[in-house]
Amino acid sequence: MPAAFTLNGASAALLVMDYQNDMLSSLGEKQEAFLERAVSILNAAREAHLTIIYVVVRFRDGYPEISPRNRSFAALREAGRLREGAPGAEIHARVFPLPGESVVTKRRVGAFSTTDLETILRAQGVRRLILMGIATSGVVLSTVRWAADMDYELVVVEDCCADRDEEVHRVLTQKIFPRQASVVSAQEVVEGLK
Repeated sequence: MPAAFTLNGASAALLVMDYQNDMLSSLGEKQEAFLERAVSILNAAREAHLTIIYVVVRFRDGYPEISPRNRSFAALREAGRLREGAPGAEIHARVFPLPGESVVTKRRVGAFSTTDLETILRAQGVRRLILMGIATSGVVLSTVRWAADMDYELVVVEDCCADRDEEVHRVLTQKIFPRQASVVSAQEVVEGLK
């Protein structure tokens, strides 16, 4: 961990992005260890009184938000995935929000697009974002780019992000994200919150 890496609960928020049943099921046998790391960060963040915000992707019945021109979301519509109220769209029970923790619903890939996330962050005086999410090439990449343009200080938790393509995950976390964010492990975040 870089020497300057510290976490201040008053100005930092943890974003738990797309930790939904359908998304986590894609991890297969890696899911249990992945969730263990996420739980350790959530516990440490709660003890440190960080702002914790969950970001989920969900669509209304009939998927009116999805254009047939949107390749990735059109596939979700065809498969009937991530529909509001469906079990697959729910946040996994191991990392479920506690009362007082916000849940932001998005209709697109990034955490800021189509949401009131920026309003919540401004109201809480947040300047640093700690990001964990599925997929690295989806919500994490989109959120890093948007948040960096908005001058947030960014921390990406490499082993609490996942992608179906491990090489894409590696390139993003080792080569692309370090240009705009500190890329750290779950253990480093837990230690930084003590």
